[in-house]
Amino acid sequence: MNTAVEVKNVTMKFNMSKEKIDSIKEYFVKLVKGNLLYTEFTALDSVSFDVKKGEVFGIVGLNGSGKSTLLKVVSGILKPSTGQAKVFGNISPLIELGAGFDPDLTARENIYLNGYVLGHTKKYIDEKFDSIVEFAELEEFLDVPIKNFSSGMVARLGFSIATIVKPDILIVDEILSVGDYKFQEKCEKRIKEMMAGGTTVIIVSHSITQIERLCNTVLWLEKGKMKMIGDTNEVCNAYRNGN
Repeated sequence: MNTAVEVKNVTMKFNMSKEKIDSIKEYFVKLVKGNLLYTEFTALDSVSFDVKKGEVFGIVGLNGSGKSTLLKVVSGILKPSTGQAKVFGNISPLIELGAGFDPDLTARENIYLNGYVLGHTKKYIDEKFDSIVEFAELEEFLDVPIKNFSSGMVARLGFSIATIVKPDILIVDEILSVGDYKFQEKCEKRIKEMMAGGTTVIIVSHSITQIERLCNTVLWLEKGKMKMIGDTNEVCNAYRNGN
């Protein structure tokens, strides 16, 4: 089979509160009385596409267009209201990097903690420890609690841990916008190495030039709907021109 990801008629709806609630007590009183007013918000509307094995698939769109929601559905973090997303192979989602870190633990401790969460043994993490630290460029901060790190440092560490194994499918959400330009280049290089090894990549980025450099196919989302899908240059040019 040549398909890595199959998304069929995915719709994602959320209930959003219509009114301002000032306290948890007020929330529960309204909940018990059945007075909570909700409005339904459609984040994704009948989205369908396939991603071939070894393909680099880009997703573009303005803030609020549903890009991150779609990645979370593909990753299995969110269950769609209707439709389905199937993945064929093991998946590594680089979404909200560092979300699994304990802020009170040091970088050293969090490498092991995160490694265990990802299913690695202590022996495997021992073997990869130096390369994780070297890639993240955090040698001098190993014994500093994560709560003292900048968001860029946390994301660098998260990216380094998450990419020590080459998964079948890699999901990347805006991660390359973290850190300085030199580190972004390192991230891109590592992703290209994964691509060369046959890893399928789905990437969301605000940088159209990055999408053009990395992707074979691009999906343009607008207010949760598929505006356009196809050749990278064609879709990116249309997106730039707002067509």
